[in-house]
Amino acid sequence: MKLESADLSSLFSNTLLPDIFFSEYLSEASGDFIKVYLYMVFLSKYDKDIKVNDLSKKLVLPLKTIQDAVKYWEDKCLITKKNTGYIINSIQEIELHKLYKPKTALSADQLKKSAENQKRAKAIDFINNKYFSGLMPTTWYPEIELWFKKYNFDEEVMIALFGYCFDKSALHKNYVQTVAEAWNKNNIRSFNDLDTYYEKQEKINVIAKTISKKLGISRNLTQYEYGYIEKWIIDFGFSMDIIEIALKRTTSKANPTFDYLDKLLTDWHDRGFKTSNEVQAFLSEMKEKNKNVKQLEKQTGYNKYEQRTYDNLESLYANLK
Repeated sequence: MKLESADLSSLFSNTLLPDIFFSEYLSEASGDFIKVYLYMVFLSKYDKDIKVNDLSKKLVLPLKTIQDAVKYWEDKCLITKKNTGYIINSIQEIELHKLYKPKTALSADQLKKSAENQKRAKAIDFINNKYFSGLMPTTWYPEIELWFKKYNFDEEVMIALFGYCFDKSALHKNYVQTVAEAWNKNNIRSFNDLDTYYEKQEKINVIAKTISKKLGISRNLTQYEYGYIEKWIIDFGFSMDIIEIALKRTTSKANPTFDYLDKLLTDWHDRGFKTSNEVQAFLSEMKEKNKNVKQLEKQTGYNKYEQRTYDNLESLYANLK
């Protein structure tokens, strides 16, 4: 395998790498793959012929690792296979080509929406400087453009998205994409939408902590338990005083569960209750009905009294006090 470099250097020169290698490629590649690439760059300065087996011995790496590394960098276009070996490509030219293509593709749209594009460009520039110290990898640019179009976020929301992920120490594409999807599902488009969303989340967090404390739960709630609370607050519109009534019903349960609470609260929601007074009045009514049924069963000696609509909820409202 012969390695060539497009730019010849003197015999005693340093082996240089462009900064884009460190900002764009370093974090994604494994240590062994980086080791192989660096040594190939070093050898390419002298047009050295070297066999894969020799690379394996020289770098103390398994032959399979060398082969995988060569394939990896070939897929990244940093090296190109030739009849006589490989050529080390210019990373700057690769990145310049990536940047040139989206600009060409967007040129017509930019003419139509120049004002919008200028605002987006300023937002992306802010993200680059604020969260990447001015070294944002070029592959992020088309991703951000895609998120603008896919989710219809305004510029402030896009900046807030990166700020949120940065604060979580999770500024990588998969996580940013996941958060963006969650915000989109909550109909976040503008910064006002985001403010409303944060207010709801804060309300949910406060109530979740209160519920955990009252149930004696010291661990973090699971995703499913938290989902129940979101349903009670957001979908049902229940306040803590209604949830408090359901929590008090768990005192008769040896192992109270969120599923039991959800059945209670879902029943109250289905009945159209909006206030704690409505719930308390209903529970008093159920208590009285249960009392009458028990008295009648005692008098008649028949414990399978004619079915009533509330009998299906006997387990929920048994032993009302």
